[in-house]
Amino acid sequence: MADILLVPTSGLGIITNRLKGAGTEPNYLASGTGTTAPVNANTTLETPRAEARVAGTSTQQTTTLTNDTYRVVGTITYSSTAGAITEVGLFDNSSGGNLFLRGVFSPISVNPGDSIQFTCNVKF
Repeated sequence: MADILLVPTSGLGIITNRLKGAGTEPNYLASGTGTTAPVNANTTLETPRAEARVAGTSTQQTTTLTNDTYRVVGTITYSSTAGAITEVGLFDNSSGGNLFLRGVFSPISVNPGDSIQFTCNVKF
């Protein structure tokens, strides 16, 4: 779904931590209205929405080779004002924490009560 997707420098730190058996899994989804392309220096979303982060469900997927893709699926329900959602992020904590992945995409308009199910794939 994301037009531009990037694991920034902070995400690389999560990967090496997890390889060492440390750190927290990056399965918390957040969305926002930022439109600037992701860069390595990103540490959060450009313009996060007020909704709380949602814990997604993670799995291993096979894209090209067995288990080469980390996938997180989660649904965010919008309770505040209407707007256009244009970015998604994966974090290693329900608040604060480290950004693992940031993606920007074409606008999806939401009204209070609407939901978006996000599927974030990171292929290694």
